[in-house]
Amino acid sequence: MKLTCVSCPLEYDADANRTRCDCGDLLDVALNSTNSVNSEVFDRRMNSWSTPDSSGVWRYRELLPEFDQQHIVSKPEGNTNLYDAPQIAAWAGVDQLWLKHEGENPTGSFKDRGMTVATSHAMRTGATMVACASTGNTSASVASYAAAAGVPSVVFVPDGKISAAKLGQTVAYGARIIQVRGDFDAAMTLVQQASQELGIYLLNSINPYRLEGQKTILFELLHQLQWRCPDWVILPGGNLGNSSAIGKGLAELKSSGMLTKIPRMAVIQAAGASPFYEAYRSSFRGFEPMEARTVATAIQIGNPVSYTKARRAIELTDGVVEAVSDEEILDAKARVDQTGIGCEPASAATVAGLHKLVRTGVISPGDRVAGILTGHLMKDAESVMEYHLGTGSERRPLAKQPVVIDPTLEALRSVLTHEF
Repeated sequence: MKLTCVSCPLEYDADANRTRCDCGDLLDVALNSTNSVNSEVFDRRMNSWSTPDSSGVWRYRELLPEFDQQHIVSKPEGNTNLYDAPQIAAWAGVDQLWLKHEGENPTGSFKDRGMTVATSHAMRTGATMVACASTGNTSASVASYAAAAGVPSVVFVPDGKISAAKLGQTVAYGARIIQVRGDFDAAMTLVQQASQELGIYLLNSINPYRLEGQKTILFELLHQLQWRCPDWVILPGGNLGNSSAIGKGLAELKSSGMLTKIPRMAVIQAAGASPFYEAYRSSFRGFEPMEARTVATAIQIGNPVSYTKARRAIELTDGVVEAVSDEEILDAKARVDQTGIGCEPASAATVAGLHKLVRTGVISPGDRVAGILTGHLMKDAESVMEYHLGTGSERRPLAKQPVVIDPTLEALRSVLTHEF
């Protein structure tokens, strides 16, 4: 096992405390090729209550970095549901849609998958402090896993630009919170400097071990589908860690012989935070950061650090990148919520993007589609209340406003007759 540069021949020791190559580009974890992969082993582990088998990440450890069990920090994570979603499929215009809900992880987002691997690597290398920059979900996950590992954590968040629920989680788990005057990208720049100058172990997705854990979203999804690939995998794009991780996971599964074909990938960005989409539109001839503004705060990132790896994933899978408006995101979220599944706004970009790609003919009605929901409904309760009760809610067909009545059956009967 070693670290390799994504764009030049340089290699580094697997335990080097670095997130970039000397050339400035990103690093991959190059795994040992001697591990055999057997789906029957994965099946057997699903019946175990013991760590690491009970983890929806470490269950697939032949496809992950090798750590001694004493270093593994697990809650356990993963084991998220794959929902058959016929109502949303019918609205979007496809015959078959599954939604993989990563909001069912221990801290309510997909981040826990990456955090178990990266925190375990931190423990293996003797880290004494961990840190991240975050729009919310990462900070909650870092704080939780650091607490479980017994090491202090520091999180850098944009001042005033984080959901109260996510900030509350971070506070509760005991992290030291640094609010940075600026956006996420300013916080990300500062935490990288702190990592380099102060020797703090960095837990953002620029850390290649984070992506090793996040690729198990794909492994578990395919396991739940009995290793029969969908035609499309759709997911939101912010810092582009998941896009990068899933692309790497697909390449490794195909190389191992587990897959004979790979699905196409669609990465969906919010229109107000869409530098990857703009680069895709130019056939990746250039990339320009942007000032990000979107209601989907989890993907409100204007300069994604994993751009290079995400581009590689799109090219590998003959994938596409699309952008959707905040209004499209919120309407799609209301549909997901009202099927009883629920998600945070960034997750709903997946569904809004699917709807748009079907309308434009990129995805065909007969295609089998798997969409990834990245965060739990309660991660951003403020957006729910604003959509249903806030400004303009009376014009939204899916808004559900409370009705005030007198305490009589006649008044109740009138309301129920009108509603149903």
